[in-house]
Amino acid sequence: MKPMHILLLNLIGAALFLSWWAPHLTLWPWLDDSVFWFFNQFITPEHNDWTTVLAILNARAFDMVALGIMGLLFVLALRHDTAPNRLVKWASIGVVMLLTGGVLALFTNDGISYKHASPTLFFEQARLLTDVVSIPTKDSAHNSFPGDHGLMLMVFAAFMLKFATPRIGALSAALVVVLSAPRIMVGAHWFSDVYMGSLSIALIALPWWLGTPLASRLIERISRLLARFRPYG
Repeated sequence: MKPMHILLLNLIGAALFLSWWAPHLTLWPWLDDSVFWFFNQFITPEHNDWTTVLAILNARAFDMVALGIMGLLFVLALRHDTAPNRLVKWASIGVVMLLTGGVLALFTNDGISYKHASPTLFFEQARLLTDVVSIPTKDSAHNSFPGDHGLMLMVFAAFMLKFATPRIGALSAALVVVLSAPRIMVGAHWFSDVYMGSLSIALIALPWWLGTPLASRLIERISRLLARFRPYG
């Protein structure tokens, strides 16, 4: 990635953050309220099929399904790689991906002092999914900023865009939207938690990690280390 591309992505990330922070702009509050209330109106016993689907998509067990989908894309990326040492290479990519996600998670949890509750806790008149369904599910968060779930999806997509085929990279990017949507639709996150908070962090941090030799060099070092235990890769 060229330096200008990195700076462009950084500028987009900074613009997203500034557009949310600027007190005279009302775009994000309008989007947050509009998206939340549009979906919240359907959280009623009269929409039983819809609320059941939402409950399943936001259940902890479904997180395992999401991980399985990402794992499948990861395996497909490995299988499409023609490098002779692809097993070692992709094991190393996986390690670096997990490290990257862990560092960003620490930053978002400990490095960002700003916190706010999800819309289901912010609005007294909000309808809670847990009041409508019997399935244990997540419909609120005392601190929903930034969207940690969305950020981890973006980390995965960024690595796939960097190291996998264009098709798998595109599918991974689409997965960000598909798998982050249920949290927003149920009101566990504001729209801006993901598409301002998570996205601005990803656009500022990840280009410097993946768009420069830094991540690739660490992957190469881990690959050499793993090759000692699997010399035939």
